[in-house]
Amino acid sequence: MRRRITVPLVAAGAVLSSLAIAAPAQAHGYVSSPASRQALCAQNRVPDCGQIKYEPQSVEGPKGLRNCHANIAHFAVLNDDSRGWPATSVGSTVTFTWVNTARHATSNWEYYIGNTRVAVVNGGGQQPGATVSHTVNLGGFSGRQKVLAIWNIADTANAFYSCIDLQIGGGGSTPPPTTPPPPPPTPTPTPTPTNPPAGGTWTAGRAYQVNDQVTYGGRSYRCRQAHTAIAGWEPPNVPALWSQL
Repeated sequence: MRRRITVPLVAAGAVLSSLAIAAPAQAHGYVSSPASRQALCAQNRVPDCGQIKYEPQSVEGPKGLRNCHANIAHFAVLNDDSRGWPATSVGSTVTFTWVNTARHATSNWEYYIGNTRVAVVNGGGQQPGATVSHTVNLGGFSGRQKVLAIWNIADTANAFYSCIDLQIGGGGSTPPPTTPPPPPPTPTPTPTPTNPPAGGTWTAGRAYQVNDQVTYGGRSYRCRQAHTAIAGWEPPNVPALWSQL
C-alpha cells in the first residue's frame, strides 16, 4: 500500500505551499532514453504535466495494463495522445535505458507497439542495476509510433509503465538524446553527517544519501532519495531525487 506524505518544495526562489508525493516503494523506475513521456515532463520539455513532473518513476499499477498512466488518475496526462509529445528520431534498432531510482527483483521487461509485443527480456528474478538497457529491433515498423515499455516485478502483482514516442526511420521533432555512459564503480562509502553543510559540488559516480546537500549550476539542492549519481541525473533534471533549496 502506498503512503502519501507532504514535502515542502522551494523552486526558482518561490516557496510552493506543499507538494504531495508518493512515499518511495520498494521499486521505482522509468525509461529515460529515448525520453519517455514522464521523462519529458520531469525535464520541463513538456509543460503542465502536473504531479508526474516530480515523480516520473512512480507510474506503478497492476500487471497486464496497456496504457501509459497505469490507471492512476493524477498521471492521466501521460495517456493523452493529443498533447503533441515530441518524438525521438531513431533507426530500426533502438536501445531503451531504464533509470531505477530504487531496485527490485524482476520478472521481465516487455515492449509493445499497439497490441504487438515487439520484445521481452527475461529478468531472471534478479535485482537490476541502477540503469538497465535493452536493444530492441523495430524493423517491422516505420513512421511515428508509441512504444509501451513495462517493467514487471518478480515478487509483487505490480509493474511500472513508460510510453515513448518515436519517429522510426528519421524525421522526428527531437534529436536522439545521448545515452548516458554506464556508471563508474561505486566509491567506498564514507560517513555522512546527519545534516551535511551545503557547498559540495554534485559529482557523477558519487553515492548520495537522504538529506545530503550539493551545489550545481550555482544553486543548492538536498537529496530526497539515496542513489549513486550518473551523467544525466544532474539535480535540476531529476526532481524525484533532488529538491532545490
